[in-house]
Amino acid sequence: MASATARLALGQCKYAVVMLPEAIRSDVEVLWSYHNMGHALRPCDAGIGLGSHDLGVAIVATDLYHRGMFPHLIFTGANAPTTIERFPQGEAVAYREYAIEHGVPAEAILIDTTAANTEQNLKFSRALLDEHGIEVRSVLLMSRPYQQRRAFATCRKVWPEVDVICYSRPLSLDDYLASIGDTKKVVDMLVGDTQRIDIYAERGFAIPQEMPDKVRAAFERLVAAGYVSRLV
Repeated sequence: MASATARLALGQCKYAVVMLPEAIRSDVEVLWSYHNMGHALRPCDAGIGLGSHDLGVAIVATDLYHRGMFPHLIFTGANAPTTIERFPQGEAVAYREYAIEHGVPAEAILIDTTAANTEQNLKFSRALLDEHGIEVRSVLLMSRPYQQRRAFATCRKVWPEVDVICYSRPLSLDDYLASIGDTKKVVDMLVGDTQRIDIYAERGFAIPQEMPDKVRAAFERLVAAGYVSRLV
């Protein structure tokens, strides 16, 4: 019988039709594009999968490990209100289960089961690597698509000496929405991550990132339209 993580992966592959309201499509597409860092893939010393509600992080991490993009893989994440029902065993544990079931050797994986935010994801992953004597000059950060820019800005703040590449499962916006199956949840989180680019830089959690006027305008319209559940 397939495990819970395997069943979740299969479910993500059977995309249902999920409609993005046309009234907000252009604004959602603007934010979606803004958060994609567009980094070119290249081999790194370690891969770090940032925990979330999205099993796609484990899926892309497994694929990239098999493609030789990194010899060491860290999954990091405890639970959040958006993940506790989906991954009751914890985000990092669920990701590790998926990766092992799909051929990643257990000895290649380290997990941090305590991180509760992106800053902790990175600090605790770095500590794990140091603890195991793994020298790292470059990392490949894998996250939800709309978390790329925030992950990059946070890594440059808390781990400035490392070369960082950001990457996500290469899905179109519509395919990603279908893979998650909840349009409002994704748009709410996309809006929330956009707000955090400015706020987290102001609070010293991340380096500042330029935000074009069209991105700010799209963000403000989506807030006005009620996509606010993930605002700080």
